[in-house]
Amino acid sequence: MKNAKTTWAGAIAALLTALLAGCAHLDAAKDDSGFVPLAEAVPDAILEIRYYSTYNFVGDRVDGYERPVAYLTKEAAAALRAASDDCVARGYRLKVYDAYRPQRAVSHFMRWAKDVGDVRMKPFFYPNLDKSVLFDQGYIAEKSGHSRGSTVDLTLFDMKTEKEVDMGGTFDWFGEESHPDYKGVTEAQLANRMLLREIMLAHGFKPLAEEWWHFTLKDEPYPDTYFDFPVR
Repeated sequence: MKNAKTTWAGAIAALLTALLAGCAHLDAAKDDSGFVPLAEAVPDAILEIRYYSTYNFVGDRVDGYERPVAYLTKEAAAALRAASDDCVARGYRLKVYDAYRPQRAVSHFMRWAKDVGDVRMKPFFYPNLDKSVLFDQGYIAEKSGHSRGSTVDLTLFDMKTEKEVDMGGTFDWFGEESHPDYKGVTEAQLANRMLLREIMLAHGFKPLAEEWWHFTLKDEPYPDTYFDFPVR
């Protein structure tokens, strides 16, 4: 009996530990104290938050985007401010499409991807792909680095022309055309992609091989936490 009691006691202790750890993780996912609004941290950045609008691959406002604003961790925002200052010195501004993304938004993407009949935005974002392959080819996933709070999607805005710089493709385009080194764009478009890449890498961000607009802070402060507080 003594051994049985000891075993049960150990099992209960392990269960309580797991439950407490789970609660702590949930609390952390709701804690926005380590984040700052980009409008304050990077005042020169232009915000065009696509998931607050209906002009995105889903075709609806995405869950969790309650205001057309953007947030990043304090560390990522400080690095982005340095990148922004660099851009301004060169005659550009940063234009941000997305930054912190609540986990509930990622879950919205998952539900949308499973509804293969909803192809309202196919002509604009994935005309060359069948929606059913988006999971297998990695365009939609259960987790996103954006939810860790130190990833940003952006482009360059030319202050002389007062237009976005021509990158040879649009934000959130599903296809190889979005790869930063895609050879099907013009020399000028490729040079523009490389300019954005150069500026972001110089200020502590790392690129993504599949998306010319996507950058993550190398030393992100929350590498294992996926936050879910709303953008408001």
